[in-house]
Amino acid sequence: MPTVLRVRGYRFHFYANEGLEPPHIHVRSADGTAKFWLVPIALTEWRRYDHRELNAIRALVEEHREELLHAWDTYFSRS
Repeated sequence: MPTVLRVRGYRFHFYANEGLEPPHIHVRSADGTAKFWLVPIALTEWRRYDHRELNAIRALVEEHREELLHAWDTYFSRS
């Protein structure tokens, strides 16, 4: 489970067996979990986050999108 980024109490990661899915990122904190597609950015799953927090997480995904995509491409091109 490669961790790509830690910011504001959120851990951004993906699972090593997800390379056949479109690029996406999982986000986890003590308060909940979420999954975002990266191209285009879209929320696909979440648990326990309210809409305010999901908007804040989405902003972080948008801000770090290139870094997240680079990590995805680098990891899965080696697999």
